[in-house]
Amino acid sequence: MSSSATAPLSDGRVQNRIENYNQFWKKDLNTEEDKDNKNRLDQYTEVVNGYYDGATDLYEYGWSQSFHFSRFYKGEAFLASLARHEHYLASQMTLRPGMRVLDVGCGVGGPAREIAQFSDAQIVGLNNNDFQLQRARKYTKNMGLENQVTFVKGDFMKLSEQFGENSFDAVYAIEATVHAPSFEGVYGEIFKVLKPGGVFGVYEWVMTDDWDPSIPAHKELAHRIELGNGIPEMRPISNSRNALKAVGFEIEHEEDLAARPDEIPWYYPLEGDIRKAQTFWDYFTVWRMSKSGQFFSHNAMWVMEKFGLLPKGTSSVGESLKVAGEALVASGQAKLFTPMYLVVSRKPKN
Repeated sequence: MSSSATAPLSDGRVQNRIENYNQFWKKDLNTEEDKDNKNRLDQYTEVVNGYYDGATDLYEYGWSQSFHFSRFYKGEAFLASLARHEHYLASQMTLRPGMRVLDVGCGVGGPAREIAQFSDAQIVGLNNNDFQLQRARKYTKNMGLENQVTFVKGDFMKLSEQFGENSFDAVYAIEATVHAPSFEGVYGEIFKVLKPGGVFGVYEWVMTDDWDPSIPAHKELAHRIELGNGIPEMRPISNSRNALKAVGFEIEHEEDLAARPDEIPWYYPLEGDIRKAQTFWDYFTVWRMSKSGQFFSHNAMWVMEKFGLLPKGTSSVGESLKVAGEALVASGQAKLFTPMYLVVSRKPKN
C-alpha cells in the first residue's frame, strides 16, 4: 500500500466520510432494505466519496492505476490486459488526434493517460473525489502528460452546468456511471455535453439477463456487490440500454464482453489462486486476493490505522472489498453480472 495514504489525514472530512460510508452498510441485508437503498441513492455523492477515500490505496495496491476489469488472453500479463481493454474502447469509439474527450469518473487517471497516448486525443478527466484528483495530477505530471491530460472536480449528474452543452467530441466512462443514482440521469448529462454527432462509449457494471431479483440468492449477490464497491443500486442490462435510448442516443454497438468464451475469465485475479497467474510478475497480484494475502493486508491496514498512517475505517472498507470480491467471483461464475457491458452510442447530428 502506498505511503502517500497519509495525504487525506490532513482533511477531517475524509475520515468522516469513510466512517459514514461504513455506517451505510451496517443494517442486516433483509431489514429496512428499501429504506436503506433510497438513502444511498439520495446521498450518492457521500457514498461514493466515502468509499473511494477508503478504497483508493487498496485499489492501487491490488489494481495499479486503472480501476477496472478486463478480458485476458492466455499468457497475457495483468497490466497488458488492462491497457488492451482501454485501447479497445478507444478504438471502438474511433478516438482521433485533436478530439476533446471527457473521461467521466476518471479515478486516479490511469485510463485517461493510456487512452491519451493511444489516440493522441485531449482528455479531460472528471472526478468528485479530491483525494483521487490529487493522485491523478501527480501521476500525470510525472509522465509529462499534463498538457494533454487535465483533471477537474465535478459531479457527473451536473455536467452541463459545469461544461456547457455541446462541449466535447467524445465522452467515455469505464465502470464509473454505475455509481450514479440513475442511468438516465447521468446519460442525459453526457448527451447534453456532447457535440451533435459526438460519440459516447461505456463499460457498464450491470446484472445480466439471467439475473432474477425475485430469487433471494440473486438479490443478495447484487447487494453484496453494492456493499463492497460503493454502489447505490445494481441494475439490469436492460436498464442501461433503455436509458441510453430514452435520453436520445443512437446505439451503434453493444456487447457483453464477459459473455465471450474466453479461456481465462475476467474475474480470475479475484479468485486468489496463484496457480492461475498468467505471468511470473502476476503471482503477487493474484496472491493479494488469496487467503494469506488478505490476512496480511488486513493486519497491515490495522497496524497502519493504529499508527495514523491510514484513516480510521480503511480496514473496514477493506473488509467490504473482500465481500465484494467473493460476490463478483460468484456472480461472474454464474453469469449473473458483468463489469464490461460495452455500448458505443452517438448523439444525432440534428
